[in-house]
Amino acid sequence: MNLEQLASFVEVANTGHFTKAAATLHLAQPSLSRQISTLEKELGSELFHRAHGHISLTAAGETLLPSARRMLADAEAVRRDMDELAGLRKGRIRLGATPTLCVSLVAEAISGFHHEHPGVELELVEKGSRELIEALGAGELDLALITRTLSPSAQMPRLRMQGVLSEDLVVIAAAESPRGGAAFLPGDTVTLADVAALPQVLFHHGYDLREATSAAFDAAGLAPNIVVEGAEMDAVLRFVERGLGVAIVPAMVLVDRPRLTSAQLLEPSLSRTVSLATRADVRPTRAASAMETTILSTARVLAEEDAGLAAHVRLVG
Repeated sequence: MNLEQLASFVEVANTGHFTKAAATLHLAQPSLSRQISTLEKELGSELFHRAHGHISLTAAGETLLPSARRMLADAEAVRRDMDELAGLRKGRIRLGATPTLCVSLVAEAISGFHHEHPGVELELVEKGSRELIEALGAGELDLALITRTLSPSAQMPRLRMQGVLSEDLVVIAAAESPRGGAAFLPGDTVTLADVAALPQVLFHHGYDLREATSAAFDAAGLAPNIVVEGAEMDAVLRFVERGLGVAIVPAMVLVDRPRLTSAQLLEPSLSRTVSLATRADVRPTRAASAMETTILSTARVLAEEDAGLAAHVRLVG
């Protein structure tokens, strides 16, 4: 019996499907089946009922499952302890972040962290805020940057939220309009009514940013003039750069975007809070603590030293 066999067994038990488990484990299905068969021979018991494509645990499988999960968790704890002994020369961090932060704060933080700690492996999970909170609570992430103010609830009592910064939402346009000349000049301001009259590129429904801006338009009794909708952040920025329309985005995404120009949004002004979420009941590894420090220091630089962002980004931690 080995850990790879146990991991395969647990994944099949979780998914109830050999094909899905093989995909999750990045194994060919025949290899996964051989691992399970070898484990069953070593234990002298069948672990799964296999009937007409339906997979379910036998009594032996039900007995093994909690022990297998404990053994895998213990093995992971040993790996973490060994990483601690090695300091920051090695290790692994699972960082979650929303798409808008992945093209701004996270990109800057990861670049700085990797320069200082090149031996630490980074896994980035890009999802919406609520999905990240669920993944963190399930132990699938070490820390997460979210953009919705969510306080720990009765369902999430073990999470710790730390405010990092607050940033304004701004209106962006192509730096050079199709007819020539800047679309917005430095210091320009626009109202939500002004934006509603302009061709607009919108994110897809369910995107935190789309929900926030849609709520603002609805509250003002305005209907945006939509030219493109349903896009992710990278696509929105590219569409705006090419002059298709304007978009409402967080100010930080303008870092290193010379083909975009922006105007401050007034009447009403819109902003969002970026928070760092961690598990309160789990001791962070040295690598995770170092990443947290890097994120906070990167946020401070963006808020206090970046001349283009100083007016739109404020520390809140």
